[in-house]
Amino acid sequence: MNSIDAIRLNFNPQSLQVLNWILAFLMFGVALELKWIDFVRLKDNPRASWVGIASQFLLLPAITFLLVWVLQPHPSLALGMLLVAACPGGNISNFLTHLAGGNTALSISLTAVGTVLAIFTTPVNISVWAGLYAPTSGLLREVSLDPLSMIETIVTLVGLPLVLGMLVNYFFPRAAELISKGVKPMSVLIFLAFIAMAFFNNYQHFVEHIGKVAFLVPVHNAIALGIGFFAARWAGLSLADQHTISIETGIQNSGLGLILIFRFFDGMGGMALVAAWWGIWHIVSGLVLSLLWARWKPAATLAK
Repeated sequence: MNSIDAIRLNFNPQSLQVLNWILAFLMFGVALELKWIDFVRLKDNPRASWVGIASQFLLLPAITFLLVWVLQPHPSLALGMLLVAACPGGNISNFLTHLAGGNTALSISLTAVGTVLAIFTTPVNISVWAGLYAPTSGLLREVSLDPLSMIETIVTLVGLPLVLGMLVNYFFPRAAELISKGVKPMSVLIFLAFIAMAFFNNYQHFVEHIGKVAFLVPVHNAIALGIGFFAARWAGLSLADQHTISIETGIQNSGLGLILIFRFFDGMGGMALVAAWWGIWHIVSGLVLSLLWARWKPAATLAK
């Protein structure tokens, strides 16, 4: 067994359960700001909606497959890249879109629809694309991935908190507004604190193996951001929509990825390192990009 696969990050069952609750809390916080109209609103901007969905769930997994085929990283690293690409958008994408002067309404709508679609598209994309690449196909057989079990996990961690938060918003809108002001930033801070603690507890592993993902993850993330941006540009969308779809495509829910890795892939070292480093890196890249776009006046103008 390769040394990178032999490592096991310091995640005991209790830590994994905490991560489960944090992710559910994050989704609940996001859902407190969602309304049923956010799903319907996509029909008001159908071209941007279809481009955003296609960029996230079709182009990103497919181009990640091509990237893996060209670079040929170690199989577990490749499988980690494919898994991250198959996850839905990250929970901070709405904040980053707003910061960048993008189309926040489109971002919220894509997050809502994307989260629901991911219940089915995440296991399908992992099975299809990892199955087409021989080195990762062997790993899928080794772990006997059950897509139905993965769907059940995503429904529990993402779907149920989403529905619960939206129900609270529907029946108790004023309470939801008050709660969301504290819950959403608190949940993001808790998640960041958990990542920092996990990094501290696994510092030695990161020091020994960071070189294996230090190049892969930034390149993969930059390509993901570029896929969204240029797909929107080629579709003739406004600059605000281009920024929005770029962020929605490049900011992935790596927390969900980590949970799936530990639940279905026995915490495979290469996969876990990719997802963990992505969780840190996409926050840095997303913030830098959003701040640069925020200073680019045309973005703010087109967002109005």
